[in-house]
Amino acid sequence: MAQDSLHRYLFDGVSVRGELVQLSDSFQQLTGSKDYPAAVKDLLGELMVATSLLTATLKFEGSITVQIQGDGPVSLIVINGNHDQVLRGTARWNGDLPEAATLPELMGKGHIVITIEPDQGERYQGIVGLEGDTLQECLEDYFARSEQLKTRLWLRTGKVDGESKAAGMLLQILPDGMGNEDDFDHLAKLTETVKDEELFNLEAEEVLYRLYHQENVKVYEPKNVTFKCSCSRERSASAIAAIERQEVEKMVAETGNIKLHCDYCGADYEFDSVDISAIFDQNGPSSEAVH
Repeated sequence: MAQDSLHRYLFDGVSVRGELVQLSDSFQQLTGSKDYPAAVKDLLGELMVATSLLTATLKFEGSITVQIQGDGPVSLIVINGNHDQVLRGTARWNGDLPEAATLPELMGKGHIVITIEPDQGERYQGIVGLEGDTLQECLEDYFARSEQLKTRLWLRTGKVDGESKAAGMLLQILPDGMGNEDDFDHLAKLTETVKDEELFNLEAEEVLYRLYHQENVKVYEPKNVTFKCSCSRERSASAIAAIERQEVEKMVAETGNIKLHCDYCGADYEFDSVDISAIFDQNGPSSEAVH
């Protein structure tokens, strides 16, 4: 399988677009910072796939954040991705969870929040309730309600030779008003036949050929998908600088240092009294202390 790549494709003469994403290293890196229960790890994989597919629909430079909140044992699960297919994510949960727990069992009652943030332009946010039994049902409901574009998603997670894999596909009628629902339904039925082992083991071109060999398909150049966290020591220092100096110095006096933890990648940043002086006092110790 081509590692960590997203393929976009169009059907000749049919106003339907498709996407196929296959994740391996990026999924393993994203979930490697915490000892996630199996059910949470699978849901993170599905959400990572979905966010990659949604991000690929952007017509501008920017990012999409897909966040699920609920009152169940998993209170929050979130993935953020940008137009360059750089993804990060995390989840919060309490207690032991059944390995095969369903989305309602994990999240309880809640909702999905999809936030689109262009680098230039206005921020947009859509919200839909968790009314489906699976993530893909909930996201298809979101598109039906918010985007009014007929959309189907296939989200899969599993293991190959002991390594975690995640993959998925998206079909969507183009917003040009020329889409035919019969054509869409025909292509959706073909896509429904895709098997997990095909998505996890085969090159994308082979998967597409097996599904659509009787269709005229135009496949675009693939895009690499990577995991990368945007946290840094510099950003942590900036966060500290936004707090009153007296309050920060009091915290350091009480505990010896300030520790900041990144939920996305698991990185820890520590700042002692020398570092704090460098942050707040331009005439203090060399700024190298915070780099």
